[in-house]
Amino acid sequence: MSGLLEGKRALVTGGSRGIGRAIALEFAGEGAQVVVTYVSNDAAAAETTESLKKLGSEKAAALKGDAGDPAFAKTVAGYMKENLGGCDILVNNAGITDDGLLLRMKPESFDRVVATNLNGAFYMLREIAPLMVKQRGGRIINISSVSGIKGNPGQVNYAASKAGLIGLSLSAAKELGSRAITVNVVAPGFIRTDMTAALNGKQTEQSIAAVTLGRIGEPEDVAHLAAFLASEKAGYITGQVIAVDGGIIL
Repeated sequence: MSGLLEGKRALVTGGSRGIGRAIALEFAGEGAQVVVTYVSNDAAAAETTESLKKLGSEKAAALKGDAGDPAFAKTVAGYMKENLGGCDILVNNAGITDDGLLLRMKPESFDRVVATNLNGAFYMLREIAPLMVKQRGGRIINISSVSGIKGNPGQVNYAASKAGLIGLSLSAAKELGSRAITVNVVAPGFIRTDMTAALNGKQTEQSIAAVTLGRIGEPEDVAHLAAFLASEKAGYITGQVIAVDGGIIL
């Protein structure tokens, strides 16, 4: 590692598994102090925290709570201020799926996904952004999805939440840019996570066939880009939506 984020204070929501965990570990390896949030898997959170500390993030912690609860976002922001003195990097990664066809989808399924994926990002952004405004600088990275760019059958709730996250990010980039705060979106494609592991063999083959590079992506593929966008090297990049998808939307 090159110390790209040396001395930075980072918060990664949904950081105990999958893409969020890979981003958290990448940040710690680059010198950041990293705090993650999670909703249920205590064992995964404990393991991730220990791994972060081994990489040099002595103040690593995992905060348990529901991303869709505005009170939790306030608690997390308070923790960052009290224990780390602020926050330099926010990654809104927490997300869920509850797939189903449009004509069969129950309203509560739609609402639950949007509450976590979109509302949760807004709540965290609203609480963390003031810390960045006060210190006149920061990096915000929102993890969307190619589903939010091109849509996906059976995912009207998920695609709507991820498309909304793009609009949220572009508006926030315009509002916060004068304070040297950048806001960018990373849109992963078919990445090896717990979500994709639930697909059957035929579904996996069909998904890989649609990828120009002909392979499933790894969480680290997303983490490498996130680390760059979080660094000083990306200081003139804001309001961008960057797909990490192996060419699936070409």
